[in-house]
Amino acid sequence: MDIVNIDAETFEKMLSKFESFASRMEYLCRLHGNSDMKEWLDNQDVCRLLNISKRTLQTLRDNGTLAYTQISHKIYYKPEDVQKMLPLIEEKHKQAKYKGKRL
Repeated sequence: MDIVNIDAETFEKMLSKFESFASRMEYLCRLHGNSDMKEWLDNQDVCRLLNISKRTLQTLRDNGTLAYTQISHKIYYKPEDVQKMLPLIEEKHKQAKYKGKRL
């Protein structure tokens, strides 16, 4: 293990930069809510899970049926909200199949 000595002025500058970085990261986490994005689903995940098209997903967002969060241009969904949609989507699939259509 190497020991590196730096003067106090350089150390203070480094510390200041680190504190600035840490405060910006905290701000971004607060700004965008839940910082654990692993729990959230994106458009592709939801389409695959519900077996629906991108356009159907867009319609669910537009009419307020499915809640979502948008960060920049990326849209995310809570898994519990998507889970609540399963019975509704299954019923729509049955109706569409009966009419000879697909969702």
